[in-house]
Amino acid sequence: MERLAEMMTFAKVVETKSFSSAAHMLNTSKSLVSKQVSSLESALGVRLLNRTTRRMSLTEIGAAYYEHCVRISHEIDAATQTVTQLQAEPRGVLRITSPVIFASLHLAPALRTFLQRHENVEVELNASDRMVDIVDEGYDLAIRITDHPAPAMVARKIAPVRWVTVASPEYLARHGTPHTPQDLLNHQCLLYQGIPAPRSGGWHYRIGNKEVVLPISGKCRVNNSEVLLQLALDGMGIVLFPTYILGRYLKSGRLKVILPDSEANPDTSLYATYMPNRYMQPKVRAFIDHLMEHFGPQPDWDRF
Repeated sequence: MERLAEMMTFAKVVETKSFSSAAHMLNTSKSLVSKQVSSLESALGVRLLNRTTRRMSLTEIGAAYYEHCVRISHEIDAATQTVTQLQAEPRGVLRITSPVIFASLHLAPALRTFLQRHENVEVELNASDRMVDIVDEGYDLAIRITDHPAPAMVARKIAPVRWVTVASPEYLARHGTPHTPQDLLNHQCLLYQGIPAPRSGGWHYRIGNKEVVLPISGKCRVNNSEVLLQLALDGMGIVLFPTYILGRYLKSGRLKVILPDSEANPDTSLYATYMPNRYMQPKVRAFIDHLMEHFGPQPDWDRF
């Protein structure tokens, strides 16, 4: 690091092909530029430039060293631009996609406070249970609830998402309470049909260090979370849902948690996902920071 200024001076001399031109661009003297290049050569113990009174050329070692200097120079410029963008005022249209019920229950209040805070930002929200391709469809950011974010995306973890198995008191009074995940095979289960839960292939549970996957089947399969919830409230069967949907009904007692010692869909979290870009737009960064602040590491939907 102590040679960084000399490296940048050397790169500028090569770029301009002149000590005088480099000095002019660096707003310094030609003698200081020459001194810095000579100091760098002495420190490295090699000659980087062949100099005559008429021309200057790179040595073989100098050409290889110059490539590294240019790369470092570009990274410094990128770091400076990143700081500049971080300080910029968020503005423009922010296009977001989110699962329907999460958008309705939790994202709407977060959007209200975000827009109040950032007057120069507009939001377009696509609330959809379809897996929207944010690249092809031109979205800035997607809200995802998963245990395996897409590897091609940047995924910022916003909050944990806990899944629980529940039924109404009426259903349990009629059919009894399951005590193990395997007991569910003898019960009427309500299934979500559409985008799968964080993992596909059945209902997943972790009991201690043991993973259990059950091929749950049921007579009622629905592609809408709100309809499935209403069926559970009406005593039609057992449902596996995240607590961000169930929180108020667990508080009121309209639904009861069963299998409390079995962790369902473990390691699931709420993520803000976006395409990797060299410079994140201020509006995207501001919204992600706002989600972190709004939901936090312990979201209020788990306070029951």
